[in-house]
Amino acid sequence: MAKNPDSVMAERITSVDFFRGFTMFLLIGESTRLYSHIRSIENSSIIQFIGEQLEHHEWNGLHFWDLIQPFFMFIVGVALPFAVANRTKKGDSGKTIMHHAFKRSFLLLFFGWAVYCIEPGEIVFRLQDVLAQLSVTYLVAFLIMKKSFSFQLIFTLVVLLLTDLTYRFFPIEGFNHPWVAYENLGAWVNNKIEGVDKASIWATLNAIPTIAHTVWGVLCGQLLMSARPVRKKIQIMLMAGLAGLLIGYSLDFLNVTPIIKKIATSSFVFASGGWTILALCFFYWLIDVKKLFAKGSKPFIVVGMNSIFIYLFFEIGGASLVSKIFVPFTKALFFWGGDLTVNIMTSLTAWASMWYICYWLYKNRIFIKI
Repeated sequence: MAKNPDSVMAERITSVDFFRGFTMFLLIGESTRLYSHIRSIENSSIIQFIGEQLEHHEWNGLHFWDLIQPFFMFIVGVALPFAVANRTKKGDSGKTIMHHAFKRSFLLLFFGWAVYCIEPGEIVFRLQDVLAQLSVTYLVAFLIMKKSFSFQLIFTLVVLLLTDLTYRFFPIEGFNHPWVAYENLGAWVNNKIEGVDKASIWATLNAIPTIAHTVWGVLCGQLLMSARPVRKKIQIMLMAGLAGLLIGYSLDFLNVTPIIKKIATSSFVFASGGWTILALCFFYWLIDVKKLFAKGSKPFIVVGMNSIFIYLFFEIGGASLVSKIFVPFTKALFFWGGDLTVNIMTSLTAWASMWYICYWLYKNRIFIKI
């Protein structure tokens, strides 16, 4: 992998934009409640399986939907060396780039915190949102990006090891069951931050182990920017992805550390990281190497170009608002199919509408970034 990304070209790689847009496209679908409606369809084992994969695993295990946040945090890392190289090419100084990174980290933290204050209409101090956690992983990845490949990789492994050991041995009375819901270190930290007993099952501490996802993304970005042969790039990503799967699932299978997304155990980070790297490898091979999906990737790229905007839009209730606009029409057109049909069509219409918002912004070259 490239140790000096500033010395190599930073041309845009279509699969990176596609991966980001694909992730956000799936999140838009979830915001419309489409997946919950799919899970309501009975008498179809295939539909039930799909619906199950489109929700988080209850605790110990891994569903497809558990990969979405790793996708999001990873692809930010992949894009980071490209963004820094492009800013350098435009003449930005290291100080200016550093200032931008800190500013972006602060804004991610602010927006990630603020989304929890909207629904209750009062200040609620929670940090489980992906943007809040990304503010930490993004800044750490940026600060160590200039270090060698070995340093960055070892850094992530040390973070995962220390987090795992802290969960096991940090002395907290009543919270000494590391892999039990509401009885672990993550739950204790949540309770302290939020000032209540039995706060969210999703751990704020997840921002620490998932640093690995964003740093691994940086390493893959540096690899893609490097002058290595395409075949070598694919081989490295394949080996890295398979290694992540082997480590993660082995830790779970051998009962060393269970795969638990809600507290981001080390086994979860390895397994989800493995799948994520393999996904990037596949998209890179399909879109940039074989050129088999170049045109088909455009609808997803449109979404990815305004990913933070559309995420905040549906997080503050935009999907619900759009759905309410279309409900009278979907009821009038699809009443014959019952409530479930109406709900599904409403969700699909809202999904398409939010995609069109992204398309309109893209077509008018409006890119809202922080």
